[in-house]
Amino acid sequence: MKHRRTAAVIIAASVLLGAAVIPCSTPLTALAEYDYVGEGCDPVHDTSRDVQAEGVGNPYNFGERNTPADASTEEIRAINHKMTVQEVKYAMYKEIDEHWDLISVRLGQTEREKVYAIFLGLGTRESTLGGNGDGADVETAQLDGFGVNSAHAYGTMQTAVTAFADCDPTFMKEDNVPEMFQYSFTESNFYDAIISNHMGIRKILHFAEICINQHGMKGYQVIRNSLKGFNTGWCDMGDDGAYTTYADEICAMAQFYYNEGHLYDDVFTWTNSPAAEAYRTNDRWAWWGDGEPSMAPVEEKPPVEQPAKELPGDVNADGEVNAADAVTLERFLLGASDELKAWKNGDLYKDEIIDTYDMVYLRKLLSEGE
Repeated sequence: MKHRRTAAVIIAASVLLGAAVIPCSTPLTALAEYDYVGEGCDPVHDTSRDVQAEGVGNPYNFGERNTPADASTEEIRAINHKMTVQEVKYAMYKEIDEHWDLISVRLGQTEREKVYAIFLGLGTRESTLGGNGDGADVETAQLDGFGVNSAHAYGTMQTAVTAFADCDPTFMKEDNVPEMFQYSFTESNFYDAIISNHMGIRKILHFAEICINQHGMKGYQVIRNSLKGFNTGWCDMGDDGAYTTYADEICAMAQFYYNEGHLYDDVFTWTNSPAAEAYRTNDRWAWWGDGEPSMAPVEEKPPVEQPAKELPGDVNADGEVNAADAVTLERFLLGASDELKAWKNGDLYKDEIIDTYDMVYLRKLLSEGE
C-alpha cells in the first residue's frame, strides 16, 4: 500500500483542516483579568470508557515517539510547537496509562485521574501546559550548549538532561527505575515530546525510590518530595521554600484541574493564579489520599494492540467517527504521525492511498453526522 506524502498534499491538508471539526484550539495569549484561560471543550476520548480501569485510550493515536526519529531538531520542535493544550494533556495521559501499574504502586495512588491531575500540576508549574502558544516546545538552560548544563530541560514537564542515559558522566545517574526504558541522550530523543514525558515520569519515580528506600518516607511525602527532587535535584525532607513554591503549588493546581473539571479540555492556568487559591490550604495534601507508596515488584506489560474494526472514518480505532479522527488523520497527512491504527478506515476512497481526498470525505462524514 502507498502513502501519498507530497508537498502539495501537506499544503492541501493544512487548508482543508480549517474547515474540519477540531476539538478545540488554544488562545495564544492569556488575558490578565482571567484566573485561567482556554476552551472548556468536550473530551476527545470515548467517555463511556472506564478511565479508572482502562485509562483514556490514547485518542490522538500518539506513538512511542511524537516525531520521526530521523527528523531534524527543527522539524521535531515544529511538530511539538503545534500541539494544543488538549493534545499536551492527552500526550501525558498516554504515558501514564502505559505505566499505570508501576506509577500507582510507587506513588501509592490508586485513583488514575488524581495522577493525571498531579502531572497536569507539574506541567503547569513548568510550562503552563503549552498555553503560552508553544505547545510542548519549551526549552530552558540551553545557553551553554546542548546538554552541558544539568538543568538543560525540554518539554511539558521540563525534563532535564540528567534523566537520560549516556548524558554527561559527571551528572548524577538515574538508573534506579529498571521497569521503564531509559532513552539515550540524543537530540532526537531529548526534543521529542512523548519521550520527554516518558522520561519525566521516570524521573519522578527515580526520586520516589530514593524517598522510600533511602529516606523511609511514607504516604503523600513520597510524591511531595519526589516533586521537590524534580525541581532541586534533592528529595530529602527539609524545611525550605521548594515545598511552598513548587511541590505544594503543584498540588493546589492539580486540585483545580481535578475538582473544576478541566482534565480533558483546553483550559490551563499558571503558577500563583487565583484559580487555585481555594486549594492552597495547610492540609492540601489530604486530597491525595492515604495510599501507601511501595517498592513492591511490578512487571511492566507492553500495551496490547486490539485489531481495528472496519468503520469508515474511524482512523483511531475507538469505535466511532468523530473530531478525534480528523485530528489523527491531520497528523498523519502532515507527517507528525507515521501510522494510523486503522489504515483501512482512513482509505475512504478504497484506492489504497491516503491523501487529502480522504480528508475531504471524512469532513463530509462529520458534517453529515452533526
